Amino acid sequence: MTAATEAGPIPGGVPTLAAAATLAGILLGERAGPGPAAASGIAGLALAGAAVAWALAHPPRPDRPRHQGVVAVLLACGLLGAAATQRALHGLARSPIAGPVASRLDGRLRATLAEDPAGLRFSVSAIARASAFTRPGGGWSGAGGRRVKLKATGDAASRLAVLSAGDRVEIEGWFEPADGYDARLRWKHVAGRFRVRRLLAFSGPTSPLDRVANALRGRVLAGGSSLPAAQRSLLAGFLLGDTRGVSERTVEEFRASGLSHLLAVSGSNVAFVLALAAPALRRRGHRARFALGVVVVVVFGAMTRWEPSVLRAVAMALTAMTASLLGRPSAGTRVLALSVVALLLADPFLAHSVGFGLSVAASAGILALAGPITRRLRGPRLGREVLGITIAAQLGTAPLLLPVFGSVPAVSVVANLLAVPAAEPLTVWGLAAGVAGGFLRGLQPALAAALQFPSYVLLRWVESVAAWGSRVPLALDFRGAFGAAAACFGLRAGLELVRAGRPAPRRGPAGRTCHAAPSTAPPAPRP
Repeated sequence: MTAATEAGPIPGGVPTLAAAATLAGILLGERAGPGPAAASGIAGLALAGAAVAWALAHPPRPDRPRHQGVVAVLLACGLLGAAATQRALHGLARSPIAGPVASRLDGRLRATLAEDPAGLRFSVSAIARASAFTRPGGGWSGAGGRRVKLKATGDAASRLAVLSAGDRVEIEGWFEPADGYDARLRWKHVAGRFRVRRLLAFSGPTSPLDRVANALRGRVLAGGSSLPAAQRSLLAGFLLGDTRGVSERTVEEFRASGLSHLLAVSGSNVAFVLALAAPALRRRGHRARFALGVVVVVVFGAMTRWEPSVLRAVAMALTAMTASLLGRPSAGTRVLALSVVALLLADPFLAHSVGFGLSVAASAGILALAGPITRRLRGPRLGREVLGITIAAQLGTAPLLLPVFGSVPAVSVVANLLAVPAAEPLTVWGLAAGVAGGFLRGLQPALAAALQFPSYVLLRWVESVAAWGSRVPLALDFRGAFGAAAACFGLRAGLELVRAGRPAPRRGPAGRTCHAAPSTAPPAPRP
């Protein structure tokens, strides 16, 4: 942790405690149920303001306790987490479309797609933000921007499938409750389903961010059009997290080999995008560099459709850039904790997102364990770093992977050691070649195809590693993980005992280690 971090008004461990307090408040808010939660929200804001005022009025000193400010911060996070959760649940229960959903109202709906439509050729679904709907014998009524899941079949599905996130649609069909498997979508703020009978009209996005993101996304995807279909879909997953075209067999191979994280956009993708933009950012002043960095990160987040892992990575990047702008660079654990607090307060339902939880757990594991593990390994530096990061991420995510999936692939560490060194240059080169190829495709198609040859080679290698790893029939369940942890602790204890039995080396006058040597002098006479 840097000196700037230690000198701050909040102790280094408080952001982590604040994240835990926010999560506890979210769980309490769920138990309390839907409600306006005005009292707890106001109380939380008042405590947060009091904590900030107290910290500014009482600069930290070694002889001055800071328990009062810490307690106020934790209580504020808990109250705000509970209030945000109750309000989110209240928005679902008292939404303008609650009545139409319960009565299965038939009519028209105007909405904006919140994600790219996905599914089979004649069965497509997408989450959309509803803006208005029609009632029988009446005009249009406001829908308050509530989210609904669109389900289309037949001709409507084929027309809906070619649209993108941000596009506006007017459709005809009927509302219905989001029950069964779709009930889990309430944690994505989905208030009901809308069965699409016909797509009446559509138009492009009105948001400038959506227009820019869709244009750049189209360029990147077009740059890979010369690749075979399987590799083209896989490249979209690597670069943008878009796995709609990846076959179920390939997805299962990546999951069974512990490589599924490569198909989800994460902090490494954000770091690579900033690295590609570094030449343009480096020539600017401090504030201009910060502003342009924010634009790059936000546009990339919109290109990847704000998946939970992307939200975590973008929030961490923005937090780190803000801290640097203010002259207070912070340690990674503090940045992660503050980002988690901000995201959970903005959307408390993220606490139920497996992708968000795995992303946070992997980041925490890497920040806490990658360094110590890497220092204890032997071999080439690149191999030690990849292996250290892989082991740390696996240790961080294991407590979530085991309850959700029941097991962890035992081959994961080896598969990542083989695949990650190829995946990182693939991401960097794929983005650069995709943008360049998208512009050159109409002018120089042969050159655009040649630019993607390195991507094809790297993709084939990662595919081969995933296919090989999926055939290794070893996985750790709860008992296997407990046994492996016990064996590791036993091995560590044995090594410590062996070290304790060795004579300690003596230190010379200049601090050099002096090993004992046999003496040739005669023994001293006893008194």
